[in-house]
Amino acid sequence: MKTDLSEKLFQKALTLFPGGVNSPVRAFKGVGGTPRFIARGRGSHLVDVDGNDYVDYVLSWGPLIAGHCPPEVMREVQEALREGSSFGAPSPKEIQLAERVRERAPWIEKMRFCSSGTEATTAAIRLARGFTGRDDLVKFDGCYHGAGDPLLVKAGSGVETLGLPDSPGVPADVARHTLTAPYNDLPALERLLAAHGSTVAAVIVEPVVGNMGVLVPRPGYLQGVHDLCRRHGALFIVDEVMTGFRLAAGGACELLGLRPDLVTFGKVIGGGLPVGAFGGRADVLDRIAPAGPVYQAGTLSGNPMAMAAGIATLGLMTPAAYALLEARGAALAAGLSAAAADAGLPVQVNRVGSMLTVFFSGEPVFDAASARRASTRRFAAWFHALLENGVYFPPSQFESAFLSTAHSEADLDRTLGAARIAFAAAAKVEA
Repeated sequence: MKTDLSEKLFQKALTLFPGGVNSPVRAFKGVGGTPRFIARGRGSHLVDVDGNDYVDYVLSWGPLIAGHCPPEVMREVQEALREGSSFGAPSPKEIQLAERVRERAPWIEKMRFCSSGTEATTAAIRLARGFTGRDDLVKFDGCYHGAGDPLLVKAGSGVETLGLPDSPGVPADVARHTLTAPYNDLPALERLLAAHGSTVAAVIVEPVVGNMGVLVPRPGYLQGVHDLCRRHGALFIVDEVMTGFRLAAGGACELLGLRPDLVTFGKVIGGGLPVGAFGGRADVLDRIAPAGPVYQAGTLSGNPMAMAAGIATLGLMTPAAYALLEARGAALAAGLSAAAADAGLPVQVNRVGSMLTVFFSGEPVFDAASARRASTRRFAAWFHALLENGVYFPPSQFESAFLSTAHSEADLDRTLGAARIAFAAAAKVEA
């Protein structure tokens, strides 16, 4: 497999961007080697600048649930662009997308669009603080809620991939208001809230963790978090930036039967264009300016092209589409487990719907501590063997892989053939 042009471009990028990239996990720091520079994506495939073709399980880190360049989405975006790329004023498409969101998730009584998942989560936390009059936030070790200052304490995703426990540049006075607890451990949260509950504005959680690799909530855990929030007067924020409209028509909240105070969205809601949203109880959302005193604004919020992409993408996500994703996800997970067993490698394949992670570990992975015990060395060998055989998985042990409705049975066959080679390569590496 040729990589000459990617390597040349990466050397040039190193002179222009910190680490040669514009988002950290793209740099392959967690696996080593040179990142591939992508020329185009179509359906379930990527083609890099050297002409190599890959079955893509990154999917722009989740938003491309219908694959790259679905004609229905492209048509709507192009038509929106012809009318104007940005107005800085209300447009009908904002209402159209909001109505689709509320149809699928009626617990979202009101919402506000913004331009990224990070913007959505930081605004939701500010709103929770303004609504409750409290300063502290509880998050869970390994959960990643974007790159806002209060959220980089014990965060997952690129923070975990790069081995950074927290982030320099976050003032201690800010960090002290972020309290952390282990995911999937309800007694630990109960103890924390017993000690600090009167100062906690909100508890924020990824319902299915995707940024420590996929971690599956234990039965009753999330409802327990909700109940503890109610007991202590804190708002319950469910971060569905990754899971929203991917795991079900109403996201993880529908799948798991949750009714949060606030929900944050990104990724699928914009169909691959930059977008985010936060919403929930009307009495809480009415504290946002101009209705209330909590300020939040954004020049590109409700961008007509992003709204058009979101409307078209959600229109494609029918019950049949979700059934297909479930079937493809189950088949891929089963095939990966079988291929690892054939190679004599202990792995855990954690999956919910169309999200999955292969952990190189002989023990169940259910929280940040157990995820960190997985072998990143074996994962790196596995990743590169997959890449050399035309399969593009996330370049980190601590990220989720995603499927789209564009992935075919032929794609899965190709993936599992490459996986058998990759597991054999990983088996030669010391854990």
